[in-house]
Amino acid sequence: MRGKSRFFAISDASLDLKPIRFVRTKVIGSGLLVTILSLGALLLLNHFGGDFFGLGYDRMAALDDENRVLKISIRELSEKIKAAETTLGKLADEGNDLRLAADLHRIDDDTRAASVGGSLPTVSNAFLTGEAAEVLSNAQSLISRLTREVRLQQSSYEEIARRMEYNKVFFSHLPAIKPMGGVYSINGFGMRLHPVLRVYKPHTGVDIIADVGTSVYAAGDGTVRFAGRTQGGYGIVVDIDHGYGYASLYAHLSQVLVRPGQSVKRGQLIAKSGRTGLVSGPHLHYEVRRSGTRMNPVDYFFDDVDAARYRTLLANATR
Repeated sequence: MRGKSRFFAISDASLDLKPIRFVRTKVIGSGLLVTILSLGALLLLNHFGGDFFGLGYDRMAALDDENRVLKISIRELSEKIKAAETTLGKLADEGNDLRLAADLHRIDDDTRAASVGGSLPTVSNAFLTGEAAEVLSNAQSLISRLTREVRLQQSSYEEIARRMEYNKVFFSHLPAIKPMGGVYSINGFGMRLHPVLRVYKPHTGVDIIADVGTSVYAAGDGTVRFAGRTQGGYGIVVDIDHGYGYASLYAHLSQVLVRPGQSVKRGQLIAKSGRTGLVSGPHLHYEVRRSGTRMNPVDYFFDDVDAARYRTLLANATR
């Protein structure tokens, strides 16, 4: 019909709509997939490109490898330190033997434990935890003990060296040789019947029998305190101060060859034997004093070595 509007009636049944299901889910999933693929590609590029993005994943892996190597190295170092500690313990035993030889007391186990033991050191890297902290702490503990043991042994050996030097001088001053050739009685010291007075009285030395004019030698290094004739029964004497509390006296001499204040060496000629004073025949009366107490001189005779043999032994030792 002309002039009339046309109206179309559209019913719901005439629409053929096919709804798109799960559109939002698919869009989000696609976006995530693209993002993951992009990140994967970027990580690969970063890995093969030397971490130019600065993400640090390769560095973390390298640090893990370094940590494993360091742990192994520290364990190996700890084993070597334990071996060194064992060796040092053997040296400590040998050091104790040297201490005894030098006339020093041994370092007993309690003293060593007090000097070497102690609490574990604090780990300086406090941020470490777990196995790494334990490995480092054990290594530090071993090093600390080893360091203290080394210091203890160093101090001990220094003490031994000082004592050996002291002994070297001390032994040279000790009256340790028979001052004159001749025979003597090992029972001559102590109470006996005096050969002239015929009464029992203490004999404070040993008598070495030899002809008048037999050479008399200093029994040890020292300084002459007196040389000359006395008013008593000893006649002509030489008195030597050896230091360290020791002194020696040579009596009934015929001739003195040293003067007061003179330094003498062991084996040095100091007099000639005789029969001056109250004697029954020619001999040398020889005394040793320690801190003022008269000692049995025979106890100080080193294998009955007299001055002549001593000089021979000394010459052979210095060749």
